Amino acid sequence: MAKNGVRIGIVGGTGYTGVELLRLLAQHPHCELAAITSRKEAGTGVAEMFPNLRGRVALKFSDPDKAGLKNCDLVFFATPNGVAMEQARALVDGGVRIIDIAADFRIQDVAEWETWYGVKHACPELVAEAVYGLPEVNRAKIREARIVANPGCYPTAVQLGMLPLIEAGIVDLDHLIADAKSGVSGAGRKAEVHTLLAEASDNFKAYSVAGHRHHPEITQGLTRAAGRPVNLVFVPHLTPMIRGIHATLYARLTRNSDLQALYEKRYAKEAFVDVMPAGSHPDTRSVRGANFCRVAVHQPRGGDIAVVLSVIDNLVKGASGQAVQNMNIMFGLPETAGLEQLALIP
Repeated sequence: MAKNGVRIGIVGGTGYTGVELLRLLAQHPHCELAAITSRKEAGTGVAEMFPNLRGRVALKFSDPDKAGLKNCDLVFFATPNGVAMEQARALVDGGVRIIDIAADFRIQDVAEWETWYGVKHACPELVAEAVYGLPEVNRAKIREARIVANPGCYPTAVQLGMLPLIEAGIVDLDHLIADAKSGVSGAGRKAEVHTLLAEASDNFKAYSVAGHRHHPEITQGLTRAAGRPVNLVFVPHLTPMIRGIHATLYARLTRNSDLQALYEKRYAKEAFVDVMPAGSHPDTRSVRGANFCRVAVHQPRGGDIAVVLSVIDNLVKGASGQAVQNMNIMFGLPETAGLEQLALIP
């Protein structure tokens, strides 16, 4: 680790996850921003593109070939899917640790990953050693990892919401339902018709009902927790807001249990999972800009269906905040370092 803290490189700092990562790292007490790459924007000041960083980030975007990433302790990939896998081998061989905020290393079954993402994986041999970066599950493995696969936004909200039920073995694993809604920033910082103001505002719709890329990632995690395959119906929706994910999760109970106590015990020592009081209905603004997952568990009318409400900011706990949390674990730093911001209301 560098004298001034963890020496950080960021590949792909021009998207929403990239600027969110910059916002968090600019306030981090134990890291040094060394390089931010962008072929298109090379030479442009970061604060010229993102004026919220004026006075805090003096770096300019640099060409990836000239950025000196091999001199970093850690490189974050805030890039589209398929980029990190092309550069991972050279960096890891040079002793640089990697956190990929995209999906290149999340799914352990390489053939399944190739089916969902439509390209051949460039370094399948590294997938096996990559650690899935959900701290509430894999903290010990993250600490020693060379490559951390940062979870997706929907998978974070769904897994944190369902894990206590599945780990306790008290639900029907063949009929799980995740009904999730996301703000438009989840689609990334690019021009697409469905995220235009006139298309997304004052509108609400489901999408990818036949199959979403995050489905195999979610079921992989839930299967590991259950010790056997699970069957999950996952339906994502686009909502007319910028940030936030709200996941409403349904599972049939197979035996009686004090669900509130179960959730409170499971997450008692987790800094970034907040189990709400019984009867609560967490909303997305309660996590906007913060690295929290707020969870509430219900058992309507005392019946046999558990309903879990799980909310996160898709750009923070669902992406860059969780990446910083993973960095803290990897380098033996306080897990909350740089992540103590309160949510923004209104």
